[in-house]
Amino acid sequence: MSNEPNTAPIKLADLKSKMKLAGKVKKVELFGAFIDVGAERDGFLHISQLRKEKTNRVQDVLTLDQDVTVWARKVDAPAGRLDLTLIEPLAYDWDELKTGLIVKGKTIKVERFGAFVDIGAERPAFIHVREMMSGHVDDPSEVVKVGQEVEAKVIGVDRKKRRIDMSIKALDDFTPEASDVPEEKPMTAMETALRNAMDGLARDNDAKRRKKNDAARSHALEDVYERTRQHHVANTKK
Repeated sequence: MSNEPNTAPIKLADLKSKMKLAGKVKKVELFGAFIDVGAERDGFLHISQLRKEKTNRVQDVLTLDQDVTVWARKVDAPAGRLDLTLIEPLAYDWDELKTGLIVKGKTIKVERFGAFVDIGAERPAFIHVREMMSGHVDDPSEVVKVGQEVEAKVIGVDRKKRRIDMSIKALDDFTPEASDVPEEKPMTAMETALRNAMDGLARDNDAKRRKKNDAARSHALEDVYERTRQHHVANTKK
């Protein structure tokens, strides 16, 4: 019986988006680099995926034979295409956030009317003071503190306004009768102003991100990328 380790390449069909992979820089090109992650095809790391800030030269970040940790960004097994990124992906994209989803996160800000929690999404989720526990809460800091990990249920997702609302008390199995549910008070002017300020910051960040992504995904770069990839694959087969 052979004692040699199994060196069979990973099939592209077995790779999923956001999968963490260890790789080695195999070839550096003008618009990115090819990374050997042990798969049947080398993955391509576009220059826009090297880091969050703009990168003018691939060589400023990568060198030949460098060991890197990457994540699968897009996998197209039939086309033999594997796109990679050096930027750790979000734990939850907007299309993955659903009402009823139970998540864990770290409290990053506590206000008089609730707390903001980082759950690994594009923006923090919000837990209103009403949603912290079944009984009345005078001070949210009595329930959660900055840096504390909390578990909560997603009770609302507004992709347009970039809002994620969660509830700790919703984790309880008990569902009160409609007559037992106290009437919710409208948000105060201060609460509304802070919420709108955070929404405005999120929209500004979204606009900057979309502008950067649009430039990176232009048809011209895609054409160059595809020709480069096909040339690399052809040379690999020789």
